[in-house]
Amino acid sequence: MSLFGFGSSCDIEFELDRSGKRKQIELNEDGKKTKQYIYYDGEDVGGTVHIKLKKPGTKIEHQGIRLELIGQVELYYDRSNHHIFTTLSKFLCYPGEISENLSVDFNFAAVDKPHESYHGANVKLRYFLRLTIIKRFSNTTKEEEIYVHTLSAYPESNNSIKMEVGIEECLHIEFEYNKSKYHLKDAIIGKIYFLLVRIKVKYMELAIIKREIIGDNAQNETDTVVKYEIMDGAPVKGESIPIRLFLGAYDLTPSMRDVQKKFSVKYYLNLVLVDEEERRYFKQQEIVLWRKADKYKSKQERSDQMQVYESAQDQLRSKLENQHITDRKRDIKVRHDENGDLLNNSDETDNEADSDDNRNSRKNTRNDSD
Repeated sequence: MSLFGFGSSCDIEFELDRSGKRKQIELNEDGKKTKQYIYYDGEDVGGTVHIKLKKPGTKIEHQGIRLELIGQVELYYDRSNHHIFTTLSKFLCYPGEISENLSVDFNFAAVDKPHESYHGANVKLRYFLRLTIIKRFSNTTKEEEIYVHTLSAYPESNNSIKMEVGIEECLHIEFEYNKSKYHLKDAIIGKIYFLLVRIKVKYMELAIIKREIIGDNAQNETDTVVKYEIMDGAPVKGESIPIRLFLGAYDLTPSMRDVQKKFSVKYYLNLVLVDEEERRYFKQQEIVLWRKADKYKSKQERSDQMQVYESAQDQLRSKLENQHITDRKRDIKVRHDENGDLLNNSDETDNEADSDDNRNSRKNTRNDSD
């Protein structure tokens, strides 16, 4: 035991993925790369805590060992006050002493995780496990972060975006995007029509802008996620420029609105035209990003996922396949193997048995009459 009970006399490790199948996400914070296990809303959070003594033969007296699962919002400009929106707690051990290495299993069942984990420029939303060995003088604590993905269903309405913008008697363009809500692996498809061109356009570019809003618009942080050139040179009247931008290659998060009344995250499509005098003309349009469930290889893997949403097309296809299988079962005919035995004889054998009984009864009737 350390002098006067101060300092840590043990190492604490969390084992969260005993099966080795859980996905991980790689994060880069303050120049350090870390990996965290991914969980979903409604999913159990369980594993094993290993407490290892630094020196064999020593003892740790404690007033109990407590494990907590916490979800909280941290504002960087106010690090002293954290907003906790989810907390679960349980005692793993009652007061006593630890005289040898200890491993304790734990499980938090069907944990409510209402928000997606988020690491932004001015705010962080995180979930973590905190183990506390309660001691007389100073507690020993250890935290382990987990990363939460929040899945969404396909939006019921997803209208296209179509707008006309321009400068009077100088420039008149019409842009159209195929929809207003995109999942994180989606592709933005659209067109730009030049209805009137009386200025010398040098080039045109499209950008995705991420805006992080803290409080009631009190503090904004704008970041350009991606920017690429879609046209080089002067267009002519009636010309059409196609747009195709794949989102899966970029580090995006779902849109967030008024999370715990602390922050929001919004995304915009920013269309910019630059003329030969380097004057810039731009138009922004907000889009909504959402996370779509991954497609798994087997039904067992899908059942392990607590929250999986499929498209209406997939559901219809599955329904038709099930109906086809049912119809095939109804049309199965009696087959024989090489020895002449029946392979499927559920309904047909019953019918044959009934017909044999009828024949035998008719024979018996004739014999009686004779």
